[in-house]
Parts: sequence; C-alpha cells; structure tokens
Amino acid sequence: MHTATARSETARRITAVVAGLEDELVALRRRVHAHPEPAWMEHETTALVAERLRAAGLVPRLFEGTGLMVNIGADPRGRGRRRIALRADLDALPLQETTGLPFASEKDGFAHACGHDLHTVALLGAALTLKALDDAGELPVGVRCIFQPAEEVQPGGAERAMGEGVLDGVEQIYALHCDPKLDVGLVGSRIGPITAASDTVTVTVQAEGGHTSRPHLTGDVVFALGELITSLPAVLGRRMDPRAGVNLTWGAVHAGRASNAIPASGTITGTLRCLDGRAWQRAAKVIQDAIPQILGPYGVEVDVNYVRGIPPVVNEERAVRTVDAAAKDVLGPDAVVLAEQSLGGEDFAWYLTRIPGALVRLGTRTPGGPSFDLHRGDIVFDERALGLGAQVLARAAVLAGATAVDEPDGLPSRVHGQL
Repeated sequence: MHTATARSETARRITAVVAGLEDELVALRRRVHAHPEPAWMEHETTALVAERLRAAGLVPRLFEGTGLMVNIGADPRGRGRRRIALRADLDALPLQETTGLPFASEKDGFAHACGHDLHTVALLGAALTLKALDDAGELPVGVRCIFQPAEEVQPGGAERAMGEGVLDGVEQIYALHCDPKLDVGLVGSRIGPITAASDTVTVTVQAEGGHTSRPHLTGDVVFALGELITSLPAVLGRRMDPRAGVNLTWGAVHAGRASNAIPASGTITGTLRCLDGRAWQRAAKVIQDAIPQILGPYGVEVDVNYVRGIPPVVNEERAVRTVDAAAKDVLGPDAVVLAEQSLGGEDFAWYLTRIPGALVRLGTRTPGGPSFDLHRGDIVFDERALGLGAQVLARAAVLAGATAVDEPDGLPSRVHGQL
C-alpha cells in the first residue's frame, strides 16, 4: 500500500526536480513559440524534443514524418510492469500572431495560439522528471510520452500516432490542454464528455441560374441556401435529444457576384458538434435525410459532403480521480475545479476509444489579468503554467501506476457534474 506520506514525499520530489528545470523549460517554450510549425510540418519541434530527450539518456522513437514517442522505465513486458501514456501535441495554427512579445512568432502567418507549445514543453518537463525518478528507483510504472503531430487538422495526428503503435502495452493515457480563462495554478477536470465531436458539413446547390426578375424560371440557389441555413439546425433541434449537445453552425457561404443575377451554384460549409457519442453517430443520417426534403420545393440539385471528424473526449471516472489527486498533491488541495464542457474538438478523443484516460484543463491566465480565447492572435499564456503542468503530468503517471495495483488512501471519491 502506498501511504499518504509516501505519496507526499514523491510529490515533493517531483516539485523539486521540476523547479530545477523551470528556467530551461521557459527557454525551450519560447524557442518553440517563436518557430511555430503547422500540422505535419513540425520537423524543427520534433528534432528539438528528441535532442533534449537523448541528452537525458532516453531513446526516443521518431514517427514517419513528424512526432515521436519515448519510453521511460521498465519494459512493460517484463515482470508484469505496466505502462501509462502521457500525450502532447506539436502543431501550430495558420494564424498571425499579434502579441508583440519579444519571442513572438518569427514565421509570418503562423502562431502557437492554442497553447501547443506549452503542452509540448510541459510534457518534455514531465519526461525529464520521470527519468530522474526512474534513475532513483522511484518510478512505479513504465511511462510512454507521446509528442503527437497534427492535432489541428482532420484526419489528424492521433490516428496516425495510433498506427505507429503508441498505445501498444499502454493501459491509461493522460493529457493537459491550456485554458486561458482559468487562473494559473488551477486545473479543470470533468468526468464524461469534456469536448465535443466535430464533423464538417458542405452542401453544394445547383440550378440553371437566371435573372432576379424571374426567379420562377430557375432554381433560386441563394434562396435555397438561405432556407437550408436556418432550417437544418432547426430540424436537428427537433430530431436529436437536446441533452446530447448537438450544434450545427455554418461558417462559410458562397454564392453569386451580381445583385441582379441568380447564380447557377452556391455552397455552404459548417461544423456539426455533439457531446454524446451515440448521438454523433445518428446525426449524420438525420442531416443527410433532411437536406433533400428541405430543398425539395425549390427545384435545385444538391450534393452533400459530410466528413466525419473526431468523436467527443469522454473522460473515464477513475482516470479523472487520479489526475485530480495528482493536481492536489502538487498544486494544493484547492487546485481542482469543475471544467465546463466545450463544443470544441480534440483528437485526444481517438485514444480514449481504445483505452481509458482523461484530458484536463491547465489554467494559463495570470490571476487578475485579461481573459483570452484560444485561436486568437493576441493570446498570451502565463508561463508559470509550464512547470505546474509538468508536475501534474508526472504525478498523474506515478499515481496511475500505483492505483492500478492497489488504490492509495485519499483518492477523492466525489463525482463531478456530468452531462
């Protein structure tokens, strides 16, 4: 049995190791931040992480293209040892940075505006800390650190990484995601769905086109698109369980160029988001059945391109309890708060379709400072979150390794609010 005293000693050890790394972690984060790389192009970031891992005596395995993983501790095939996985994402966004920071992006049109630079370096800090624990004989479980490419696109890097065997021999997986609306020093967690499924819906409508004075002589593409824009979300609101959090929002409309001409074609594109996995499976059929019925009276031809994206991130209860306990151990008893559900998508969800685990929110807002939203060019993260995130990840891996055998005393039993 791992006692509360033993757990506290390990937590103090983790905190001390990370404290010795903090200046380096900040420098590494600023280097990654200044050189953002979009999905599938994270070559410099991959090389930087691999170089630092090798310097620590670890042996990273690079994926084909970009990304890597590294094992710390005993081979899980030996003497019944198991392995816990920790994951970070490497890619940046095609977005212009406007922060004016001295280490702002040096690549025009690209920025780390979702915090993946913090995710990457926090996991690197956790890996170096876990290596120190393993060298001291204090690591109770094997750990695999996954530095995944291409989280921001679909199909994304999680599926590619799974094809590289990152989950082989792994029993649980954990990740952090920056939350710029949560104060640094806090972690937001939630049992069950924490992010949503995300699919892309593109509808193209065609007709012969004609003069706006004679709409009865052709299919009015613009009117048909307008009807679809408002009616399809309404249909979903009546055909889907509202508790499933189904939301269809259009992001682009393209049709015509002249005020007095009905165009021959037009397109709308949007995203379908859903918090419930079963509803996600059903929503596509509801949409595809409803579109021709909505547009039937308007004499137009329609083509629907429904692209399945990612499922919702559904946190497993035991994993949430583990990471909650880890955060309280290293950040303090009041460090954990209930995270809001988000309709944003995260391809960490794919890992959770195979094994249990949890994704939690890492506070990155300076207390008393401004709040930001992710994917904004002016977003600023409090860099103190780097060391705190490294501690939470490292502690979660250690606790997961212990609790898988015999659950330590003191793990919180409360259940967060659920969908």
